[in-house]
Amino acid sequence: VQLQASGGGLVQAGGSLTLSCAASGSTFSSANMGWYRQAPGKQREPVAGITSDGTAGYADSVKGRVTISRDNAKSMLYLQMNSLKPEDTAVYYCYEASASGIPTYWGQGTLVTVSS
Repeated sequence: VQLQASGGGLVQAGGSLTLSCAASGSTFSSANMGWYRQAPGKQREPVAGITSDGTAGYADSVKGRVTISRDNAKSMLYLQMNSLKPEDTAVYYCYEASASGIPTYWGQGTLVTVSS
């Protein structure tokens, strides 16, 4: 399984970004997927997850500002982020979970920097 994350960049506070994650070599349509992030000096933390049937869940810190979605036909995972804050600055990683629901495969990360 290979996951390729993209879409990060520098954005001003209040701005928007959409992250993408391309999956290959996996049974994408049947897998739970999601995003984590890791800010400088902090532990990696979950951001959002989406089940194979499209049910989404979000961390409280991003709820209402972020939307996770997937396109099973294209094996693509997305993270639409709005109203970005400086504290959203982090490297964002997409993952594919195992059958037990544990994040198992990881993308290489894409850096999001939000300036104040």
